[in-house]
Amino acid sequence: MSVGEKIAAARKAKGWSQEDLAWKTNVSTQAVSKWESGKSEPDKDHLVMLSGLLGLSLEELLADRPAPGFVLGSPFFNPDHMYTYVKAKAQAAGLKQTLKALPMMREKHAGTDRDGSDVPYSVHPLTLACHALAMNIVDDDVLTAVLLHDVVEDTDTKLEELPVGDRVKEAVALVSYNTYLEKGDDRDPDMKDEIKPVYYGKIGENPLAALVKCMDRCNNLSSMATGFTKEKMIKYVKQTEEYVIPLLDVVKEVPEWNNAAWLLRYQMITMLEAFKRLL
Repeated sequence: MSVGEKIAAARKAKGWSQEDLAWKTNVSTQAVSKWESGKSEPDKDHLVMLSGLLGLSLEELLADRPAPGFVLGSPFFNPDHMYTYVKAKAQAAGLKQTLKALPMMREKHAGTDRDGSDVPYSVHPLTLACHALAMNIVDDDVLTAVLLHDVVEDTDTKLEELPVGDRVKEAVALVSYNTYLEKGDDRDPDMKDEIKPVYYGKIGENPLAALVKCMDRCNNLSSMATGFTKEKMIKYVKQTEEYVIPLLDVVKEVPEWNNAAWLLRYQMITMLEAFKRLL
């Protein structure tokens, strides 16, 4: 969200017109209109004033503003193209579970977007499947597990409804936070510190679940700047270092996944080090 979009949203939330905000900031209505449309930005003094009036910190106002000369693009890829690619690979390799998982994944996540964006949620599992294929992992269980890894946690689908074998069901159950939540607990499980040792401990006993979790975290790190608050980003970086990176040693226990483990380590650590310096 741009600075102007944040100003407009906060103004409307307070029930103010552009004229009201113009009067409060001692500028013209045209100036407010230009701020909100992105044709211009408030100067430093007006940013401070807007911060106080709108109840937004300067950090919140400026969080997504690109550096001079940069244009913000999307870190997401076309879901239709990825779906076709994965389906073609699965057909060529005779991956029966993957061919069943693809339409189920698309149906179950239909109408849901990635946090902080209008990007279809299916982009996430499809990106993981393409990531696996790019690492030369053409494995029915792996592709099925990454495609369905959020279906039980984020939809009304029960584990036994998945059209997969026991190995995939076990991995999906292990990476689904609601497996570890008590009934009626609707807090964000990904941020519940008391769950972490048990959650990651169980995943660490299962190489397939460990691979799925590492790929999931790698993708989430790559796109968290589009939907996470700074506080959540900082916590996510710390959790990744403490809990996710060690899972790569479990992934390496499967010889054919050694290269994938190295690539995932490289990708996550370089992102973590960049984020730590920027945050």
